[in-house]
Amino acid sequence: MWEPELAELERRMRLAERMGGAERVARQHSSGRLTIRERLAALTDGWDEVGALTGHPTGDDGFTPANVIIGRATLDGRRVVVAGDDFTVRGGAADAAVHDKQILAERMAGELRVPLIRLVDGTGGGGSVRQLEELGRTYVPYNPGWDQVVANLGRVPVIALALGPVAGLGAARLVTSHISIMVKGLSQVFIAGPAVVEAGMGESVDKEELGGWRTAAAAGSVDLVADSEEDAFVLTRQVLSYLPQNAWRTPPVTLSGDDPGRAAPELRAAVPRERRKPYDMRAILGLVFDTGSVLELGRRHAPSTITALARLDGHPVAVLASDPRVYGGGMTAQGADKTTRFVDLAETFHLPVVHLVDQPGFVIGTAAERAGAIRHGARALAAVYQSSVPWASVLVRRVFGVAGAAHRPHHRYGLRVAWPSGDWGSLPIEGGLEVAFKRMLTEAGPEAESLKAEIAARLEAVRSPFRTAEAFLVEDIIDPSRTRPILTEWVRDAYAVLEPGPRATTRP
Repeated sequence: MWEPELAELERRMRLAERMGGAERVARQHSSGRLTIRERLAALTDGWDEVGALTGHPTGDDGFTPANVIIGRATLDGRRVVVAGDDFTVRGGAADAAVHDKQILAERMAGELRVPLIRLVDGTGGGGSVRQLEELGRTYVPYNPGWDQVVANLGRVPVIALALGPVAGLGAARLVTSHISIMVKGLSQVFIAGPAVVEAGMGESVDKEELGGWRTAAAAGSVDLVADSEEDAFVLTRQVLSYLPQNAWRTPPVTLSGDDPGRAAPELRAAVPRERRKPYDMRAILGLVFDTGSVLELGRRHAPSTITALARLDGHPVAVLASDPRVYGGGMTAQGADKTTRFVDLAETFHLPVVHLVDQPGFVIGTAAERAGAIRHGARALAAVYQSSVPWASVLVRRVFGVAGAAHRPHHRYGLRVAWPSGDWGSLPIEGGLEVAFKRMLTEAGPEAESLKAEIAARLEAVRSPFRTAEAFLVEDIIDPSRTRPILTEWVRDAYAVLEPGPRATTRP
């Protein structure tokens, strides 16, 4: 009875699957990029499209589909919502239908309480100024549905992938996420492309120099860099495996093949006796957490600060640490922002925090003052104190100053243990002695060096972490090899007291 309509439905679905047509699909492939439909097939276990018939009729019963494809999907058995730009139609630039479909995808993910995955390829904005002639008017800029974009930061995991040149609103959609991923050589991320930059700023740069992976990763615009689109899809699945389905649930605990009681004798020699000598903090992470479970985020951004997702006996945790090979591990303004955003992620999705502490303090000097390091650092300290998730701090070596004080929220209980290599205070002796005893050393004249050595010896005598432990100013000093067993016991207690539910932290 409805055969004509069903035939028309089938015809229109076939037209939608053609996307921008064979020529533009070939152009997409020639640039080394998959089409949006190929991406969805490669990323998901299966998906159901929503709004496939949305688009614009053309002459002779033709049809140009909208250039955003959305749908419900499964990924490793978990329900998700996907939204992807179709670059073969208007280069991924938005039209009226696109805004409606994007908003629906955001609302669908938020209200169904499932993760949202954005596949961004294009500007996603209002398109070219050439469209003004078509419209016959201009408009006051606004971002339709941005309330939903922001709200989802506090409701569901949002993972965004840059899979081509991404500019303007497309770039904003990329970074307004919990985890952003780009592909080396294939994608670029910028506010405006090279032509606009040259016209507006007189600066001539190519797109890779302006927004390629080295630039974007160093700036912190993206958290992970993939070698290929397929690698980006693997990373998406990996990231999602650490996160709960939504803010109302706890992270997924998996079976671990790694012995929770495994000792690591190598950790006893991990920190050198020479206090100024750096070491490999990432090697320590690999020995403490479940084998192969450490996924570092933002490695190329603010590299003295390490942020990672990992597991302890199958329990996802958020890991903070410092890299003593970069600025001695000191906190920079960018590192403070990186810490704030990461602690917010842990708080939003109820990831207990493990902090392996070697913090000499803020990086100092004129560059730090111009960057406003203390303001950014105070904001990081506030994020730590605002957090409510369980917290464990392992004092590996240095803990100095205001930046060192951010090693845990001190107003509530948290596991804190120290290694025998622990070294802490308001200032390191090496840097603070000359200031504290300046007048005395000045008055000593030619005897200043011997007096300085004498004072240093006296201070060294009280520097031992055991003196601090005697006063119960640090709870326990442990054999470093026992760090993993102690933390795996703690993480079970931590998960037992997690209180899921949305938090107020919604910063991208």
